[in-house]
Amino acid sequence: MSKLIQCISPVDGKVYAERKTLSHPEAQAMAARARAAQPGWAARPLAERIALVEAGIAKLNEKKEQVVEELAWQMGRPTRYGGEFGGMNERAGYMASIAEEALAPMVVEESPAFLRQIAREPVGVVLIIAPWNYPYMTVINSLVPALIAGNTVVLKHATQTLMVGERIAEAFHEAGIPEDVLQNVFLSHDVTEQLLGERSFDFINFTGSVGGGRAIEKAAAGTFAGLGLELGGKDPGYVAEDADLDAAVDGLMDGALFNAGQCCCGIERIYVHESLYDAFVEKAVEWASKLRLGNPFEPETTIGPMANKRFAEVVRGQIEDAITDGAKPLLDPALFPADDGGAYLAPQILVNVNHEMRVMREESFGPVVGIMAVRDDEEAIAAMNDCDYGLTCSIWTADPERAQAIGARLQTGTVFMNRCDYLDPALCWTGCKETGRGGSLSVLGYHALTRPKSYHLKKVTK
Repeated sequence: MSKLIQCISPVDGKVYAERKTLSHPEAQAMAARARAAQPGWAARPLAERIALVEAGIAKLNEKKEQVVEELAWQMGRPTRYGGEFGGMNERAGYMASIAEEALAPMVVEESPAFLRQIAREPVGVVLIIAPWNYPYMTVINSLVPALIAGNTVVLKHATQTLMVGERIAEAFHEAGIPEDVLQNVFLSHDVTEQLLGERSFDFINFTGSVGGGRAIEKAAAGTFAGLGLELGGKDPGYVAEDADLDAAVDGLMDGALFNAGQCCCGIERIYVHESLYDAFVEKAVEWASKLRLGNPFEPETTIGPMANKRFAEVVRGQIEDAITDGAKPLLDPALFPADDGGAYLAPQILVNVNHEMRVMREESFGPVVGIMAVRDDEEAIAAMNDCDYGLTCSIWTADPERAQAIGARLQTGTVFMNRCDYLDPALCWTGCKETGRGGSLSVLGYHALTRPKSYHLKKVTK
């Protein structure tokens, strides 16, 4: 049975868009079309697939004005930031540029007697379940290499950004990619789980909550379909005593509060060497006090509403609990009169925090950050590792060797030095612990969406 899903805009609390989900039989037919279309798509020359995907990205860029406006309505990002086209184009361009090399056979021997090699073959049908916080860039991470590698793709977007998948599919179809090769769909949770259990897909890429990841693993159990799961995060920053203080404040506070703190690899915990702690906190408060909370369509707005008021309620609860337990809030609510108790949430910096508080343990995914002083690298490493998640960490120091030594001891997917909240498409995007498993982008992103096939060809009979 079909259901109606609705995107409630955080801008005004009204229904912005609504769509009917596919019934189970309709969803099965959709998956069958993707399955039937895959061999023909994979048979096309690699250069042709690359060109069509690049044309799809170009068509999507032509829709920038429309996309930026729709994003503001759907998830609240201020229009002044112009959407996600910079990061999207960087990732798509890089993955297209390395495709030929990444998908080339690994030749072990090519002689008059033998050809021995390991080839890469598409896995088949890929399901991408995309999040709302960076709804274009997160899709591109898997969509571009999946299509280029010869897979067909089914795209299911979060309810909060349900129009994003439509725009992506529209652009790619306009570029000449067949409709059955890339299908945007609206599915209920129960129908999605039924399809997973029926092995309708050969690989599932999911970005979202830990609970969502567990549900997908359970639904796909026994099917042997591949899984790529990017789940929760509580990413830390560490400011060593030799750090550039101003650069650290600017980088870490932007990493904590940009996009209303709704970033997969956003900074949620900051540990500062005690010699710089007071100065860092003072400068951080000054930095954050200049933010302007408000309607995302107003040019002076630098921080918009959270994507949904229920997300804001979680963050408010963490802040309130921390204050009750002794934390000190440093940002005056009067600086942010647009805070309405709903989706519009004022940013906050907390000190006097500890790891007994939810705000320092649980994912916030909102505009709040806790700051603690540490004595040395050892204490910082222990604090950063004291977490259920492991996506990225950010180390601020003048010494690259020190950063590498610290990074080697951190339980994380990516180690940054003197930057944060960024995806380098040449490096594998991955995590550990409850952040999930698998990896996207880089050459390894292609390996995740293909399977090895070995050839041992004896050219002689004696």
